[in-house]
Amino acid sequence: MAAFLEMFWVFFKIGLFTIGGGYAMIPMITDQVVGKGWLSLPQLIDFIAVSESTPGPFAVNIATFVGMEQAGVLGAIFTTLGVILPSFIIIYLISTLFYDRFIGNHIVQGALSGIRPAVLGLIASAALTVLLSAVFGGAEITQGVGALIEGFRLPSLIILLILIVIKRFKKKIHPILLISVAAALGILFSLLPF
Repeated sequence: MAAFLEMFWVFFKIGLFTIGGGYAMIPMITDQVVGKGWLSLPQLIDFIAVSESTPGPFAVNIATFVGMEQAGVLGAIFTTLGVILPSFIIIYLISTLFYDRFIGNHIVQGALSGIRPAVLGLIASAALTVLLSAVFGGAEITQGVGALIEGFRLPSLIILLILIVIKRFKKKIHPILLISVAAALGILFSLLPF
């Protein structure tokens, strides 16, 4: 039972202290999940890709997948409840007790204005982590150029560039189509001798 409570508490903290949605949670999820040895970084990157590709909120999906991987259905229930409860409690309290005073308060508005750049930074950090893992096999810039060259994955870079070009010229393309194209290209490249 202690393991379930630990998973619940980890994802409760993630849900409570990250503002800006699922992508802003990625650095904290990485720190907690990889730091505790629940998943390796490549496994987490795969879970991020699947969480983004499946229906539902990203944070709920990633919490559910991590819980399921760690402890089956009960683990999934505990991690999912952990990540959604903070938002539920906060929104309930604000909407029932403080909404009128909260929304018009200039201090709250100032705090939200200050939080926006931090959220952007967290999202950029998450994007960089995923990019480095996908294209450079998880090598870090601090490990030097040799590590980046050794971990370099040309097929991943080609897929990324193809998707950027598609998105650039076809602005209103559905994300499912982009994911399908990426999956097809990934399968194609896995069959080629790289």
